[in-house]
Amino acid sequence: MTRVVLAAALVMTTATAAWAEDMFWVVGNRATNRCEIVTSNPVVTPTMGDIWFASGPFKSLDDAKLARSTINACPNKDITAED
Repeated sequence: MTRVVLAAALVMTTATAAWAEDMFWVVGNRATNRCEIVTSNPVVTPTMGDIWFASGPFKSLDDAKLARSTINACPNKDITAED
């Protein structure tokens, strides 16, 4: 019984990690004063740190670009996703 529970936990962990890999977030980077599209879940620290806002997750890069274009704090120029 313990083996079945451990195997199920391993499958769930792997599936969750694989699901999160195909996601995109729009973040406001205080250090560069730009909005960027990133592929990892950002840690938002509004008073300290570089990331001051985040939006997402989005399922595709095109969805993230569209979302970035609607955020007033983001400039209109195109910035590619970071890997």
